[in-house]
Parts: sequence; structure tokens; C-alpha cells
Amino acid sequence: MVPSLRQQFNSHFTKEKYADYVKQIEALHPGALDFRNAETPVFVPKDFTQKMLEACEDIIDVIVDEKFMSLTERGIPADAKVPHQNGHSHFIAFDFGVCLNDSNELEPQLIEMQGFPTLFAFQAFHSEITAAYANLPDNYSAYLSGYDKESYLQLFKEIVVGDVPKENVILLEIYPEQQKTRIDFYCTEDVLGIQTVCLTKLFAEGKTLYYDNNGVKTPIKRIYNRLIFDDLQKQEGLESVIDLTKDYDVEWVPHPNWFYRISKFTLPFINNPYVPKTYFLNELKQVPADLENYVLKPLFSFAGMGVVIDVTTADIEAVKDPENWILQHKVTYADVIATPDEPAKTEIRLFYFWKDGWARPKAVHNLARLSKGKMIGTRYNKDKEWVGGSVAFFEK
Repeated sequence: MVPSLRQQFNSHFTKEKYADYVKQIEALHPGALDFRNAETPVFVPKDFTQKMLEACEDIIDVIVDEKFMSLTERGIPADAKVPHQNGHSHFIAFDFGVCLNDSNELEPQLIEMQGFPTLFAFQAFHSEITAAYANLPDNYSAYLSGYDKESYLQLFKEIVVGDVPKENVILLEIYPEQQKTRIDFYCTEDVLGIQTVCLTKLFAEGKTLYYDNNGVKTPIKRIYNRLIFDDLQKQEGLESVIDLTKDYDVEWVPHPNWFYRISKFTLPFINNPYVPKTYFLNELKQVPADLENYVLKPLFSFAGMGVVIDVTTADIEAVKDPENWILQHKVTYADVIATPDEPAKTEIRLFYFWKDGWARPKAVHNLARLSKGKMIGTRYNKDKEWVGGSVAFFEK
């Protein structure tokens, strides 16, 4: 996206440098890197960054509005509603595609958002290693709002752990050792000093949740939640696990309900040039004549599952629960990253942290993903190079 930096990076690239770079990342936690790491970072000019940030602020205006709770109440499935929701999501991730507009100019387009964590701890280490690998100029940074690695990780710790003893705070996931993002769990343990605990290992006495902390029965006061309920409901043989929709004396960071409130469900309420027009399928008065310019997405799914890219009238008519689907205007990803063979597309995920007491969340860091397939994600990029997980560096 910055031609001079792109040319410089590509001209100095070698497979040997890349192999050494990946080796450094894998050394963070050997055997835990379970997704492809792209050969290159993404270099982002000031004006493009500003467009993404302005779009996020417009979206945040909707989120902090007093009507937001009532607007999004229907977005939480009845069987996934958890008691004691707090007033805001501690974390929000905004995914922007780097796209082409009608004038053939690059612009961001919001693809999705999540009131949920992502690779927060891993990216602190990953971006540091990548900056050295890319010989990053001093006027570029992976961080936003004046943060750096030290202040970012300190804020992360304040939000997740705060003044609660570390042994009473856990990272919660289902079968964490099997998750493709598990390297982030281990980096989180390094940074926060807390343990990763599988849902199957929780037990309760009355309203108190416990876990086995190296042989010591330990109460859980706060949960750093990495458990996606959509994922949980697809697991088999979990009848005996703790039902988290029951009333327990525990704080959530972030509360699970925010995963649904700040999500695809929120998109129809946003009016911004960098947010594609989106409609609830059950509220659509007329099927657009140019359906080829739309994508059909289920509200309750993750990792791109169930998305229909080439939509037909038959696809819409086949939907049995239109209240749980959205029709979103299709965006054109730009073939923006020059690589040794075909160019790559990219998405940039902005991390927003929201500390208790703040009126609004702040942009702090990011990750990027590169793709040469129809969609971003591993399953669409098999046997390709210069694709996978990465980081964006923003011009200061």
C-alpha cells in the first residue's frame, strides 16, 4: 500500500530470511503456531489509517448510544444469554478489507466486528519480531493512540486482571490445546500470569466456580473469555459441562453477550461510507435486482462458515429463518499486495480496548491477514504463499 516500502521489502526478501523469521515466531512456544504466517507485513499510509479510525468512531457512536442495548437484545440467542452483563465490551475488533471503490481508489470497507478478544498477547511479540524482520522505518508502528509494547501490555493486564489475584483469574476456552490460536493462550499466560482452563475442567459449588490449580481447589473470580458459544454448540459429548448461562458469582472480561451484540447483528444500524449497506433478511422489502453485488451471511456463525458469496434468489428463498440472516453489499477486495507471483488481498483487524471508567474504547493495536482466495482464511488459501497471518504497520 506504500509503493516505496513494498518495493524495498520485496527486493530484499529471501526464503532464507523468511524461514528464520518463522523460526523466531515458533520459538515463542514451540509446536503452538498452528496457522500460516505470511511472508510480509502490510504497510499502511496515514490517510488510509484515518479512514478506518473515522469509521470505527462512527460505529462506536452507535454502540455507546442509550438505545443500543434495546436494539441488540434480539441478537443474543436465548440459549446463549449469560447473566450479569456489564455496561460495555472490554474488547472490540473491527475487520476492514482493503478494497477498491467505484473510482478505482483504495478504501477500507468494514467486513465484520466482534465484541470479543483476538490474538492480543501474541501480536505484541509477533509485531516486534516482524518489525525487525521487515527493517521497519522509525515512522511506522503496529500500535495506535500513542501505545507501544510496554504500555499496551500494561493496559491489557489492567483490564483482564486488574486488582484480582492472578490465581483467581483464568483464560477460558474449550479444548484449548486443540485450538489453532493456542499460541496466543500461551503468550497470554506469559504476559498476565494466569492459567488457561478448559470448560470441561470447571466445577461449581453453589454460585462459585472453581478450577484445579496444580492440585489446589481455587475459586474463579474473573474469566478472560475466549470461548465462542457458536463453537461450543458444535461440540459433541459435552452434556456434563458447566452451564454458563446459570447464575454464578464471576466477572467476565469481556462478557459473552457482547460477542452477539457487537457483531454482524450490528451492521444494519451503521451508516458510514466505509461500512457496506447491510439488511436483516426478514426486513428486506424487495430482493435487489443485482444480487450478484451482495453476500448472504448467517448471524450466528464464526470463521466464515455458512456465507454465500454468489447469491441467487433461490438461496434467499431457501432460508428458513430470515431473521437470523443478513444481506450485505459485496465489496471488491483490491489485489493490493505485490508478491513474487499473483498479488494478495488483505484485511486489517483493529484492536480496541475499553477500560472500566472510560467513556469510549481506544484503538491500540492490530493484526492483518493476507489471502489469494475468494475469502480471507486458511481454507481458502491452501498451497499458496504470501498468505496467512500478519501485522499492519501504520505511518505515524
